[in-house]
Amino acid sequence: MATEAFSTVDIIRTKRDGGILSDEMIDWTIDAYTRGAIAEEQMSALNMAIFFQGMNRKEISRWTHAMINSGERMDFSGLKDTTGKILATTDKHSTGGVGDKITLPLAPLVASFGVAVPQLSGRGLGHTGGTLDKLEAIPGWRAALSNEEMFAQLAGAGAVICAAGTGLAPADKKLYALRDVTATVDSLPLIASSIMSKKIAEGTGTLILDVKVGSGAFMKDEAMARELAETMVYLGTDAGVNTVALLTNMDTPLGLTAGNAIEVDESVEVLAGGGPEDVIELTVALATEMLAGAGITDVDVRGALNNGQAMDRWRQMIIAQGGDPDVKLPVAKESHTVYAQAEGALLKLDAMDIGLAAWSLGAGRARKEDSVQAGAGVRLHVKPGALVRRGQPIATLLTDTPEKFPRAIELVEKAILIGSDTDRADTRLILGRIVAK
Repeated sequence: MATEAFSTVDIIRTKRDGGILSDEMIDWTIDAYTRGAIAEEQMSALNMAIFFQGMNRKEISRWTHAMINSGERMDFSGLKDTTGKILATTDKHSTGGVGDKITLPLAPLVASFGVAVPQLSGRGLGHTGGTLDKLEAIPGWRAALSNEEMFAQLAGAGAVICAAGTGLAPADKKLYALRDVTATVDSLPLIASSIMSKKIAEGTGTLILDVKVGSGAFMKDEAMARELAETMVYLGTDAGVNTVALLTNMDTPLGLTAGNAIEVDESVEVLAGGGPEDVIELTVALATEMLAGAGITDVDVRGALNNGQAMDRWRQMIIAQGGDPDVKLPVAKESHTVYAQAEGALLKLDAMDIGLAAWSLGAGRARKEDSVQAGAGVRLHVKPGALVRRGQPIATLLTDTPEKFPRAIELVEKAILIGSDTDRADTRLILGRIVAK
């Protein structure tokens, strides 16, 4: 048996006692854990030590790079369109929320300006929805593409939304599964390095981060969300990726839908020049940042939603991955409407409760291996700030399994807060912008 460079117990003790892990310690730890030389219980102990003691920026940066180096990196530097023109690449990552369908209209919108968007996405877990689950509501659409298929689609349609390959940052996949069962998911250094290891390994030139804050977000506190955003911007910039973050409000679901097929329908409305104003506002803001990172400014981003150019790219993308952009999407078999019990201003529509309601109706999963219902979810009829009257519809619940209604109704009723019309709901969407200092 080969002699290991470090003692795992010594590394755990160093961090447990508030010490700084050296570059060599970190490199060895990630490599040894990936190849099975560090036991699960030992890595659990180290994760917990990091949870309580934290990491400085140098440690987080090295931890991130060690996870990147555990697998392959994608290289889009020679990517060309069908005319032979070299394409700049840009990507977006959201930390997750309720009704967050922004990737769907955003990728084709940015691609319509001649910038390639390789968007490697994931599936939903718990109250947050997954982009791949939404798109799989389109019959025939497939998430798994080979690298060759991905490059061909980028050259043609200019954008691709697909599942990340297993070769990118495999250490992160193994570490995340362990954090999930050891109550160490919500550690800022481990969150930042988990997200950024995969995003840097994806190899795009520009990365825009949508860091959610509020009830339905992973980060409930704005100061913590800002610290996470600053850390990730630093990690991306340090790795040579042009990185910017927007802090956005997730106290209220985005748009008027939380589910799968119903979110695709809403995204298509946005691409057709309609749809909810908050979805349009965030899509345009993120697209503007992505294009600026690729050197494209002074263009009419919102106009591209109105004139059909973004819709054309969407249709190309869906067809390229086996879907039919004109097909009628699945519709839930059963529905139930929740009505306002009072009159006044809708002050709150809690994103977490709406997300949990959609999840409980079948739109999400409790475990990675669970299936989802394409038609399940919650359709909202009003948003905070609106005046409502008693008996007015607030939300419609959708599912194939009506026995799920009681719990979902309870959650939606809990989400609603109606007050006097002199009160004001906080309807701000973009709370801040973070760039490298």
